Amino acid sequence: MPEFDVVGVGLNATDTLLIVPHFPAYAGKVPFEEEHLSPGGQVATALVACARLGLRSKYIGSVGDDLRGRVQIESLRGTGINLDHVMVRNGCANQSAYILIDRSTGERTVLWRRDDCLKLRPEEISEEMIACGRLLHIDGHDTPAVARAARIARSRGIPVTIDVDTIYHGFNSVLPNVDYLVASSEFPAAWTGETDPFRALEMIQREYGMRVAAMTLGAHGALALENGRFHYAPAFVVNCVDTTGAGDVFHGAFCYAVLHGMEIHEALDLSNAMAALNCTALGARGGIRGLDEVRSLMARGERRSHPDFASRTPAAGARE
Repeated sequence: MPEFDVVGVGLNATDTLLIVPHFPAYAGKVPFEEEHLSPGGQVATALVACARLGLRSKYIGSVGDDLRGRVQIESLRGTGINLDHVMVRNGCANQSAYILIDRSTGERTVLWRRDDCLKLRPEEISEEMIACGRLLHIDGHDTPAVARAARIARSRGIPVTIDVDTIYHGFNSVLPNVDYLVASSEFPAAWTGETDPFRALEMIQREYGMRVAAMTLGAHGALALENGRFHYAPAFVVNCVDTTGAGDVFHGAFCYAVLHGMEIHEALDLSNAMAALNCTALGARGGIRGLDEVRSLMARGERRSHPDFASRTPAAGARE
């Protein structure tokens, strides 16, 4: 029996949140109302969501030895995530972001930096690190390292989920070993050159043969292609305070759904609900909730459907 349910390889970051009454106009000026130091990052935050759902989770990544790195480590340690293979880079600043949050809408603008000294190298990824999990979750940033992790997982029959929001050099070495692609809304078009999201996902799945090719749609939910059939899951309507980390939390919930053998429509609903709840509090991990609250929103929550996606997929009531 593997020691962990989920092993994650990828980014973490420590954010400075600046709350403004509204986004300033270009070249404008606006006072900020609050400032918060808050841990985040794609894979690290997804694993916090996994741990909150009761999954045994292990994080593999690098942190700086500065204050922001220490904030990140202490935050992760408090969740019970295994950190045995987190690598501390001496004399290196942790990845950081300054995030402007519009108080009126909860939408955010991110300014980020990650120094080269944080780069995760493929030779730092061993078979034992990956083989101890039932599922591998990665992002695309340190491409050679995550490509090695994905190859190891594939050779061991371990399913691979990936969170990707932009094109990375050499990323075509990662995709052949991915089972569940859940990309940002921009990635499929950028990768394929096809602006129609349905055709773009079909092209990616056809070329790389992953079981599910999906994309998140922000306030409009998520779209997925499985077994030749598209599934659209509308978003849940909540009082949005901050959208930071919503996609990362979505991925954590999606990992949980894969490990529990959920049908794709239920997996998307669960992930949408958990992401929506995270938006009700400040910070990338501020609104991560347990399964009871997530199920409650799924059962009774109002939905926001995008007509262009809903009209091209089966209605919820028609699902088998």
